[in-house]
Amino acid sequence: MPMRSIFLVGILLSGCGGAPKPMEALGDTVRAYNEGVRWERFALAANALPPRQRATFIDEWDERSHDLKISDYEVVKVEPTGKTSMEAKVQIKRSWYLTSEGTLRETQSIQTWERHGKDWYLVDDTRLRGPEMPGVTEPAVKASPVTADRTVPAADPPVDR
Repeated sequence: MPMRSIFLVGILLSGCGGAPKPMEALGDTVRAYNEGVRWERFALAANALPPRQRATFIDEWDERSHDLKISDYEVVKVEPTGKTSMEAKVQIKRSWYLTSEGTLRETQSIQTWERHGKDWYLVDDTRLRGPEMPGVTEPAVKASPVTADRTVPAADPPVDR
């Protein structure tokens, strides 16, 4: 092979080995986190959280895993939010059961991921649909506009005449 061809192949190959794009890195991190939780490799999964939350996460999931078993998960969709690709919403579908009950359930949640430098961190995992699942935050309950700012007065007792 002539030297010129070797040089061109070298240039082409060096372009393929660059740093992953932010969304590719997100996909890798989402998979590593969810695989880690599914297979009870909590220290590995914790790498996807902000450093200050990792020890607590490992302890909580280790305790939870005595009863909670995740049999499968699926990434349903990934949606970058904002123009700078610094945040993304990832919809996850998990099949899970409690060994104390034995009933297979399916819960979907929205994971919120934030990019810090080249790393993606999971900052929230909130239930979207399906039954409540241990380890997944419940959505905030919005106050009804009818009762949010008003106090309903108690009815006057009936008057006997």
